[in-house]
Amino acid sequence: MNFIITVLTFILMEAATWLIHKYVMHGFLWVLHRDHHDHSTEGPLEKNDYFFVIFALPAIALMYMGSIDHFSALFYIGLGITIYGMAYFFVHDIFIHQRIRLLRETQNPYLMAIRRAHKQHHKHVVKHNGECFGFLWVPPKYFRMYFNKPKK
Repeated sequence: MNFIITVLTFILMEAATWLIHKYVMHGFLWVLHRDHHDHSTEGPLEKNDYFFVIFALPAIALMYMGSIDHFSALFYIGLGITIYGMAYFFVHDIFIHQRIRLLRETQNPYLMAIRRAHKQHHKHVVKHNGECFGFLWVPPKYFRMYFNKPKK
């Protein structure tokens, strides 16, 4: 049951991420997210990086509270959020934005679709009129671009 709670939380985090990205990061916390779009910050860190802390705090609290009560469901919900956060870091910061240069020349259709959708998201440097707010799931048109590509 704990495994199911963790996996279900991970899956539900995709919907939560879409909502938070669209209505919070591109809403009242745009002040922290803007530099991620307009690249106005110099150096390796952005104000947008505060979101790692903002999202880690509930996960840490849930894992702590759940561990006090003999590893209740709260612990596994926090674990699912943490695993999602790790996936987000590896895919978004390392793969897409190349903060660490890995998988630069991938031909994997799924990874290429995620990268393309994210580029579409970043073509909008303003708060409104954005698209592709998801992370691991992007609109099907991006998957079709790369999965239906003829082999060379």
